[in-house]
Amino acid sequence: MSRSRSWGVFCALLAILITGAGAPGSSAQTSAEGGVYPSDWMRGLEYRLVGPFRGGRVTAVAGVRSDARTFYMGSTGGGVWKTTDAGLTWRNVSDKVREDKPQEPARPMGDLAAAAPEPATRVRAGDAFGSASVGAIAVAPSDPNVVYVGMGSACIRGNVSPGDGVYRSTDGGESWKHIGLEQAGQIGKIRVHPTDSDLVYVAVLGHAFGPNPERGVYRSRDGGQSWQKVLYVSDKAGAVDLALDPNNPRILYAATWEVVRRPWEAISGGEGSGLYKTSDGGDTWRELTEGLPEGVKGKIAVDVSPAQPGRVYALVEHKEKWGLYRSEDGGKRFRLINSDRNLITRAWYYTHLTADPLDPNTVYVNNVGFWRSDDGGKSFSLLRVPHGDNHDL
Repeated sequence: MSRSRSWGVFCALLAILITGAGAPGSSAQTSAEGGVYPSDWMRGLEYRLVGPFRGGRVTAVAGVRSDARTFYMGSTGGGVWKTTDAGLTWRNVSDKVREDKPQEPARPMGDLAAAAPEPATRVRAGDAFGSASVGAIAVAPSDPNVVYVGMGSACIRGNVSPGDGVYRSTDGGESWKHIGLEQAGQIGKIRVHPTDSDLVYVAVLGHAFGPNPERGVYRSRDGGQSWQKVLYVSDKAGAVDLALDPNNPRILYAATWEVVRRPWEAISGGEGSGLYKTSDGGDTWRELTEGLPEGVKGKIAVDVSPAQPGRVYALVEHKEKWGLYRSEDGGKRFRLINSDRNLITRAWYYTHLTADPLDPNTVYVNNVGFWRSDDGGKSFSLLRVPHGDNHDL
């Protein structure tokens, strides 16, 4: 039977079920054709989900540098998923599964007939994830088996869910251990040292709906066994983005964001929003201000070019001087390069920036559209993607 015909039969059956459900207590139900069904026929019927199977929007993705077919994605309500066939099939790796119970086979996310599902696998015993919203994923560049996941998406819509800290895997997602920061709320970014998989930095935004002191940039030198808060602005402003300079991993840039989400509004911006830099691995920080807009700033995205030492891009939400800023001297001075409103639309929800690893003049901006510049940010072209809402790259 063809798919279109199968779908037609399914819709017809569903219509019969719906029209057959009349007022409670009636002895019989009348169908669309005028026939009568005894009410007893309907008592055992229950709704069940038949698809599509997905966990909501995705705001965190990560790839494995040594394997072009392996990726992780973190949804805002469905946990962490992994593919080993370049996205053809995905399986959930964050749900708790007993040692003696095989995990459900992977499901193709596109054409159901595109490929047979992977064989069922077993997930070894470990900590169950205490939340389902994922804010950040990072694979250690020096060891693809080490994966860090920060819970709680930092793209805080009105239906945002809080996280419960950071999880770590040392076997490529087969088992996990909760490693702290339970009150992080929402986590914006995780960066791992390029040669030391135990040295990790986490940008903690904090609670979306009110102040809390567990905000800022955290550092662990022992794979999450202990944490230091190395950058703190206030209980209203947390860290939302982090960029680590691969040419000198002692240099990091952090964007802080003062924001509060209420059921009916989002207030983005305040005295706590700013851009900071450390040159000693997080021991000390200084705020970068020269060339950036004065006054109240909102959400900021930052990235450093791996292809050209000293080149830093910053995408800044501001009431008047919004746009893409660029520095050629490691953040000492910035200048406005592009004020196209498309780059900063719905800034509290987007404001994502990625510098190309090979070309210093190529930079990407994720927003409703997916934008690329090949001239250092002066102009952008729109790249066609399957759907709007682009959050990570």
